[in-house]
Amino acid sequence: MRTTVAIIGAGPAGLLLARLLHGADVDCVVLERRDRAYVERRQRAGILEQATADVLRAAGAGARMDREGLRHDGIELRYDGRRHRVDFPSLTGGRSVTVYAQTEVCKDLIALRLRDGQPLLFEAEALAVEGAATDRPRVRFRHQGREDVLECAYVAGCDGFWGVARAAVPPGLSRTYERAYPYAWLGVLADAPPSHDELVYARHDRGFALLSLRSPTVSRLYLQVPEGTDPASWSDAEIWDELDRRLETGDGWRLKRGPITARSVTPMRSFVHEPMRHGRLLLAGDAAHIVPPTGAKGLNLAVADVVTLARALTAAVHRGDSALLDAYSATCLDRVWQAERFAHTMTTLLHRHPEATPFDGRLQRARLDRIATCRAARAELADAYTGAPLDGVP
Repeated sequence: MRTTVAIIGAGPAGLLLARLLHGADVDCVVLERRDRAYVERRQRAGILEQATADVLRAAGAGARMDREGLRHDGIELRYDGRRHRVDFPSLTGGRSVTVYAQTEVCKDLIALRLRDGQPLLFEAEALAVEGAATDRPRVRFRHQGREDVLECAYVAGCDGFWGVARAAVPPGLSRTYERAYPYAWLGVLADAPPSHDELVYARHDRGFALLSLRSPTVSRLYLQVPEGTDPASWSDAEIWDELDRRLETGDGWRLKRGPITARSVTPMRSFVHEPMRHGRLLLAGDAAHIVPPTGAKGLNLAVADVVTLARALTAAVHRGDSALLDAYSATCLDRVWQAERFAHTMTTLLHRHPEATPFDGRLQRARLDRIATCRAARAELADAYTGAPLDGVP
């Protein structure tokens, strides 16, 4: 097999990159080690920045998002039984976010790729990237019980943190930066109408809680738990009771309960790999960086990466201009580190560290009071949460 761009991974990064390259008349093949059903049901992020939603619309993948996605014009910060709203449009010049699950983004992009008859191979496990530093890289993969090779001009590693693409960067050229947090998120899906029409971020002495949603009838909720927690160790009643405690207010607000249909535990980690390019191998999304989910940046960073990458590959393939490819890593890393900064700020603002002192707790309250009472502080949070514009995206 041969193509211009080999894309490893059919998550949102790989699928959107394929869509953008198809629109630019650049051939590509997508390899995904899981089956289609798995890709379309794995639960991940659900908050789309303004620029991310605009990219999907411009790529022809925004119709269902616009019908079914839920626009949010703010978030609520909750602590000490008090509620404080951060209004995005008034603080950012009109920007907002959209609640639309990553699973739905993937479904939309898969349907478009298959409708257009473009190559997307499920259950095709990439085994190695070879010759990344040459002008003829290749991807060895296993599909339908046999090994094959995909020859190409460029490889896009969109295969996540545990994928093979990043391993093709020689250790002597790699620099990694990492922080593991001593807590995790217990996340549940529940057949319960949302208890609030916007996301609620709650700081409590017992730990963080997040009230979110997936639709008008499905709630997505999170509790801070110790790292290594087994999700089965929490009963449904214990989860709802703990959410009640951490989200409690003094104004009569009540949490709406319902059957819990799924649960999982997500570790909290910050990770950045530099550089994001080695020869003709380009890393994007979780293959290059991980952010804790508190700042809602993971999916949005992946979109920013592939928008930058698609533009660079198009210039290289059609005009022989490699300037954007040469700048790819530095361009993306500027945005990545700003997202890491914001996600770390939100995480340490709202979570209780297991070794926290009373002094630490008072500092958290002081930081929250600053946001609640200072427009400039709220504006900084709103600007970072809704995301910076992407060059070339209307």
